[in-house]
Amino acid sequence: MVIEHPQDRAGFVLPLYANGTPTLVFQSTRGQRNDSQVGHISVYGQAVAPTNLFIQERFVLIAYFLHPYAIKAILGITAGELTDTLVDVNDLKPAKTISLQEQLLNAPSVAAQLALINAFLLQRIANDCIDYSRIAFATAALQKDASGKALGKLREQLFSTERSVQRLFEDQVGISPKLYKRICQFQVAFQQLNHFEFTKLSDIAYRNGFSDQSHFIRVFKEFTGMSPKDYLALRAGYTAEK
Repeated sequence: MVIEHPQDRAGFVLPLYANGTPTLVFQSTRGQRNDSQVGHISVYGQAVAPTNLFIQERFVLIAYFLHPYAIKAILGITAGELTDTLVDVNDLKPAKTISLQEQLLNAPSVAAQLALINAFLLQRIANDCIDYSRIAFATAALQKDASGKALGKLREQLFSTERSVQRLFEDQVGISPKLYKRICQFQVAFQQLNHFEFTKLSDIAYRNGFSDQSHFIRVFKEFTGMSPKDYLALRAGYTAEK
């Protein structure tokens, strides 16, 4: 994702909601998150609590949505260390050694910035020797099926105990399999809401395995901090139901 924000517009707000993926973000101007300054290049871990990134002035923002289990390969730390937080990549030796931040800030174009980030990520992945086949299968399975029976089915497919699957997710994704499944369920519903694929909110609730509309609203508030109707009221072309 690339966002270019011109000088003559007001400050920019980027909502950060749970989406099941860690994210590498480069921004040409420093920002603010939770009253703390955010540097030029960061990796965000799994997001659970909703928050916002605020950026003033003109900027370019580039975001790479990574595999759920990519943090260990790219940063050399366990995923759980970054859950609901971020790390300044410029503070890490692999990026500092090649002056990645300076190269990005001095790059002549977005295309050049993308090439620099691509090269950095590919180099980090090439040096990684961990077998991710089990967690890759597990996360893909829950993305496809976040129903109530999904975790039991997954344990059978992995020939693993509940505790083993729990450890696998906590180590390589940073959250429990149950929470990851809930985030996958929320994300599917969230995208349907964004694309107005419903007549009533209950359509989304029942289509995605929520017990009822109230259950869907509770989960939506948990991950966004607002109700679906409040969220949609911010978008053009929506009239809230009475």
